[in-house]
Amino acid sequence: MAVIRAQALGFCMGVRRAVELAYGEVPAQAGQPVYTLGPLIHNPHALNELKRRGVETLNEEHLPADLRGASVIIRAHGVSPQTEEELRRRGARVVDATCPRVKSSQLKAAAFAQAGYRLFLAGEEHHAEITGIRHYYENIAPTCAVVSNAAEAEKAAAALHEDIAALFQSGVKTALIGQTTISEEEYREIGAIIARYFPDLEIAQTICAATKERQDSLREIAGKVDAIIIAGGKDSANTRRLLAIAEAAGKPCALVETPADIPPDFFKFNSIGLASGTSTPDALIDDIEKAMYNLLLSKPT
Repeated sequence: MAVIRAQALGFCMGVRRAVELAYGEVPAQAGQPVYTLGPLIHNPHALNELKRRGVETLNEEHLPADLRGASVIIRAHGVSPQTEEELRRRGARVVDATCPRVKSSQLKAAAFAQAGYRLFLAGEEHHAEITGIRHYYENIAPTCAVVSNAAEAEKAAAALHEDIAALFQSGVKTALIGQTTISEEEYREIGAIIARYFPDLEIAQTICAATKERQDSLREIAGKVDAIIIAGGKDSANTRRLLAIAEAAGKPCALVETPADIPPDFFKFNSIGLASGTSTPDALIDDIEKAMYNLLLSKPT
């Protein structure tokens, strides 16, 4: 019996940076309020630890009128430029914990808008990262198209192509930016479909290397185990994609946020793979691994 860990586990660079910025802001503020704007990352264990240290969460839709003296930490997924400006207007000290890769995508979107490109975004429409990138573009240019799969890409590309033809426009430039956590396969397929309508489509390489590493690591162990546990938050897009990969491998699998979430019938397997999303704390991964070993040891002889 064995637990086989994926080679790439735990916090990615952007998440670790955001958490460390938040931890450091509490003593720096010397008793003044410290907030995150929305959940800093998508992991309930990590969010509970932030709260324990005195960091509260603000609802972007219901900001306090007066934030003078308070620090507000921009979440790793980023926010719109309008939101950041509003925080400063209300007197907040703004700490930008946006993942550098997400910030790069935001700036790419703004640059495409400035250059007159029509933009497609590949990802989850209501995900915080996509919302922020979209606003960076739409702050300058008309609306962009958000597509989450190949079918939506086909529909959006066809509609834009038809609109351009109706307006007798030619030489329209198009670009595609992907959510940092999208899989390479999804992104490649979406890009190929849009390129049927716009052969000169410029595809920005925005997929996070840490996301790919975790997906590849999971695929590497999938054939060596009887079942798979994905450790991470259910609200985490990259964690849910890992679960989809495990399901596609045809192995029994589960997404668990705490050791208590491990399915009790997993004791029947001789080996279990362990993978995690990019916002899962190392200590939580270790606790889940210990619980998995305990479960395997309880297997009847």
